[in-house]
Amino acid sequence: MAGTTAISNPSPSLFMRFTATIRLLRIEQWVKNGFLFFPAFFAGVILHPDVLVHVVSGFFAFSMAASGVYVLNDIRDKEQDRAHPEKRERPIASGMVPIDLAWGIFLALAAGGLASAFLLDPDFGWLLAGYLVMNVLYSFKLKQLAIVDITCIALGFLIRIWSGGVLADVPITMWIEIMTFLLALFIAFAKRRDDLLLDAGGEAVRKSISGYNLPMVQASMVFVASVTVVAYIMYSVSADVSARLGTDKLYYTSVFVVLGMLRYFQLALVHERTGSPTKLVLKDLSLQLVIAGWVISLGILLYAN
Repeated sequence: MAGTTAISNPSPSLFMRFTATIRLLRIEQWVKNGFLFFPAFFAGVILHPDVLVHVVSGFFAFSMAASGVYVLNDIRDKEQDRAHPEKRERPIASGMVPIDLAWGIFLALAAGGLASAFLLDPDFGWLLAGYLVMNVLYSFKLKQLAIVDITCIALGFLIRIWSGGVLADVPITMWIEIMTFLLALFIAFAKRRDDLLLDAGGEAVRKSISGYNLPMVQASMVFVASVTVVAYIMYSVSADVSARLGTDKLYYTSVFVVLGMLRYFQLALVHERTGSPTKLVLKDLSLQLVIAGWVISLGILLYAN
């Protein structure tokens, strides 16, 4: 009788490791860095070739550093991710990307992004350095502290806005700062709600979740969303904004802001799909249509005069 031969699972191929390394960068999350374009867009100068080139260059420098931050997060969270129903498939948690290689990728991306930022504009370089320092602290400690964790997320979006202002050489108004901070808080609370649902189902989640519960998070979402909509309407009817932008019809775009908030609430409370805001934007047609309508209507009001 012929002997039996044990069959072992083959080790990952070079191609599989390469694709896992690309996934580690979370390139789809670069959508968030689109906030760098907002200052130039609202100032009506986004179509100026020199401004556009400068902001696009800054976008890639910021994205490089942001990918480095995601790598660091995955290194720090590898054990926790292995107990998560979805995050266990991440490249580091699954073992596809070795830890030593991941550390090298983090250092290369952080250094490359920072060097590119300083070459573009020293002020942009310091803003990106602040973003990196905050996120290193976030990865090692701050993400474990309730309220502090979502504040860091919101500050990250403010740094994107400030960076866009520096790159486009346009001033940042208090309105865009307020609305960016509030919108980021709303999205962060929605993510914490998803964590709470996973925790209720017995899944391992981040430590800071002990500082939240569903009533608090859902009330906070309603509160922040309400303030965001009111702030946007006040911005759209502000006399100084109308004078600066050359139109008093900006309030029409408030329709898309309200619809976007309602759709996000529907996804969160009805469909329970708030784990990844980026994936929602990239996959939900309704959100895409609302965002497109907002951008197009704003573009017509700001650039067609």
